Amino acid sequence: MAEKILMKTPLVEMDGDEMTRIIWKMIKDILLNPYIDLKTEYYDLGLENRDKTNDQVTFDSAYATQKYGVAVKCATITPNAARVDEYHLKEMWKSPNGTIRAILDGTVFRTPIVVKGITPFIPTWKKPITIARHAYGDVYKNTEMQVGSDCKAELVVTGKDGRETRQLIHEFKTPGIIQGLHNIDASIASFARACFNFALDQKQDLWFATKDTISKKYDHRFKDIFQEIYDAEYKEKFEAAGIEYFYTLIDDAVARVVRSEGGYIWACKNYDGDVMSDMVATAFGSLAMMTSVLVSPSGIYEYEAAHGTVQRHYYKHLKGEKTSTNSMATLFAWSGALRKRGELDGLDELVDFADKLEQASIQTIEDGVMTGDLYALSTLENKTSVDTETFLREINERLQKLLQK
Repeated sequence: MAEKILMKTPLVEMDGDEMTRIIWKMIKDILLNPYIDLKTEYYDLGLENRDKTNDQVTFDSAYATQKYGVAVKCATITPNAARVDEYHLKEMWKSPNGTIRAILDGTVFRTPIVVKGITPFIPTWKKPITIARHAYGDVYKNTEMQVGSDCKAELVVTGKDGRETRQLIHEFKTPGIIQGLHNIDASIASFARACFNFALDQKQDLWFATKDTISKKYDHRFKDIFQEIYDAEYKEKFEAAGIEYFYTLIDDAVARVVRSEGGYIWACKNYDGDVMSDMVATAFGSLAMMTSVLVSPSGIYEYEAAHGTVQRHYYKHLKGEKTSTNSMATLFAWSGALRKRGELDGLDELVDFADKLEQASIQTIEDGVMTGDLYALSTLENKTSVDTETFLREINERLQKLLQK
């Protein structure tokens, strides 16, 4: 075997929970360590260790990502009440993804992995559609109340001098509900820059959509900030790269997306992105075939799978049963991080390895060897359902041939 690829700078490695943690080790043992002198700064974000460190390990991993610029993350549990009991936790720790996203000021980009045999439900879609989701504010940081009869609801803003600005929301004659949303110019600007940078990185058109004709202040502010930043900082770069920034209304965007062949980045406000990323994932075939990368406006990258920890398969694994868990999105988190590390360090060997690892993975599925979830979706005539480890070893056979060429 040829000498291992030597890395210059470490990746930040964030280990995770349940079945994805098992797959994480398999991927390293079967597909990475035999070929790469893997250099990582390791953080155990498994729920037990987050509890043991009072979640400090999550913060430390995010700060390390700021230092090294590239991270790869395994799926993690965000505990609910049942998990607090199951793991005997000190408290209901927050989502690691939310903590890391806030520290890195990042935007989440989700892209489907497209393979032959898994036909999108929308026939015109030939190329992946990447969803960029703003991850601050809107309904996720809302304030809401139930309102009784004969009440007046007002929007009140108090300046630092104590002066109030008031606007009537509604005169309630009968009971109802009220909700207050907010966002911050700085967060919208970070979202815009992350989207523009990612579009340049991927050399793809960027679409952005809101409902500014109805929301003439709130949504219009998003539209204006995107346009101002594009004109001042990115217009010439986009023209030089031969790509386009395109704004339209959200309902028009949905119609255009359905009619399109794909191959672009679609930037969405928080709620729109939450909904549309699941729609795109399902319409392309499977959430297990959806990659996810967190990108900060300063050019920091954190790669992970879009799905969770596959709890049901983990319980089967604990009973000693073999599982056929789809490892593609986790595998592509590693390949994405290794490629970006190689690009930043000028290490062409590492970039080439990442490309060939993805090529071998896709080739394995297109040869008819796949996990159970894809077997149920695939239209290939000759196909076989295999367990997770067998699937990874099949990828390794094809990877070895690609590396020898």
